[in-house]
Amino acid sequence: MASRNASRAVRSSIKQLATPAVQRRTFITAVNATKAGVAAAPKAAVTASFQQTRGIKTIDFAGTKEKVFEREDWPREKLLEYFKDDTLALIGYGSQGHGQGLNLRDNGLNVIIGVRKNGQSWKEAQQDGWVPGKNLFEVDEAISKGTIVMNLLSDAAQSETWPAIKPQLTKGKTLYFSHGFSPVFKDLTKVDVPSDIDVILVAPKGSGRTVRTLFREGRGINSSVAVYQDVTGKAEEKAVALGVAVGSGYLYKTTFEKEVYSDLYGERGCLMGGIHGMFLAQYEVLRERGHSPSEAFNETVEEATQSLYPLIGANGMDYMYAACSTTARRGAIDWSKRFKETLKPVFQDLYESVANGSETKRSLEYNSRPDYRELYEKEMQEIRELEIWRAGKAVRSLRPENAK
Repeated sequence: MASRNASRAVRSSIKQLATPAVQRRTFITAVNATKAGVAAAPKAAVTASFQQTRGIKTIDFAGTKEKVFEREDWPREKLLEYFKDDTLALIGYGSQGHGQGLNLRDNGLNVIIGVRKNGQSWKEAQQDGWVPGKNLFEVDEAISKGTIVMNLLSDAAQSETWPAIKPQLTKGKTLYFSHGFSPVFKDLTKVDVPSDIDVILVAPKGSGRTVRTLFREGRGINSSVAVYQDVTGKAEEKAVALGVAVGSGYLYKTTFEKEVYSDLYGERGCLMGGIHGMFLAQYEVLRERGHSPSEAFNETVEEATQSLYPLIGANGMDYMYAACSTTARRGAIDWSKRFKETLKPVFQDLYESVANGSETKRSLEYNSRPDYRELYEKEMQEIRELEIWRAGKAVRSLRPENAK
């Protein structure tokens, strides 16, 4: 395929971007990388200008000015001073709990974990070095000790446990979420927050595994930050500081409502559901037309994830087009219009389903079932058994870094 014609200059640029030294300032790096790609691609459509005021930077995103916050505004020493009198009670030890909790601990903050004693999460926390009675407690005890309660339970679990959690959120505490789901859809979740506490959000734009990995590499996940309720007048400042402490490289402002709408919409669309559907559709047509599993997988998934998507992530779509042959570029530009016209009505339906609460209702009903885990595992097994992903396992084994 055309991407095999990518120049050495492109590969050198990507290699440079992969170094921790370049990634210290994640957001600015991305902007500068785009500028660097101008020689190989049409002039970047997005320009950025910076204006710093009291640690806040105003960025011009293609004509729309937004405020962002960077990690450099909150060095470790400042975080330690800011949270010196706080106990961060992190409730739940799933993907985000694991990543954010370990990052907070590595940053030297006083963080404790609250989970069900002797459950799977309790055991996993112990394996990660959390010590019962020291920084690992049952949920109620952790909340009683915490000044900042970080509710990182699953959305369904937040709804189920809220009657027991709410009375412990006494005046002066802060309630932290990483998803706006529960308070925004309170008519369905019944999560009505107390009126006398700060309620804030930091939503990393990636899985907890990524939050942890990027932190350990000296980089940082990008996150959104929002305030649902500001009683002290310092809720936003507190949220930004926590965002840096959990491993964010930079944070952009949003609202609880916009965060949950965009998050649910994105997960079901381009980030996961939509992309999986497109992978399956393309793969199946290739197989039906006589192509082998290895060829169908390579032309559908492997080339996308290993060659083209990294180029888009580093420098943008125009840069990726410039790295391909003129034939590929012409076809991609022409067919993108047809895909957009065909898919936009589907995305409109999806957004409406999110906004009217249908997706929330579906999620709560399904994920609250007593046999949820068994049903989920059955679905995952069906996906694992799809030919495309069985072929993918074989293809991945052939990568030089995986070859024995």
